[in-house]
Amino acid sequence: MTKRLGWFLAGGLLVALLLAGVVSNFASSSPDGLDATAREGCTFNAEGEITGGTCIAQQESSHQLADSPLADYGIRGIENSFLSTALAGAAGVLITFGVGAGLFWVARRRKQDA
Repeated sequence: MTKRLGWFLAGGLLVALLLAGVVSNFASSSPDGLDATAREGCTFNAEGEITGGTCIAQQESSHQLADSPLADYGIRGIENSFLSTALAGAAGVLITFGVGAGLFWVARRRKQDA
């Protein structure tokens, strides 16, 4: 790997960590398009619970990873929501970078062996 490519990758990783660790805390808490569409046709109380009507959201259930350590954009056990979200975002970036780097390493090694 050239020195220039190394600086490029390090800069990209730093920007991704900054976005995931800091900027993600300022994301809107309003439902996105999919959630808003699933909630069409129902009425809700102040806590966001369905009180009437008919909509797709009435059939939602917990997914299999709802109890995982990084569920709901945070880290279980950390009470500070800003820190929890920042650490979960940074962990996601580092895990994704590691998996991607590993795949590229394997592909590169395989090409050299052939």
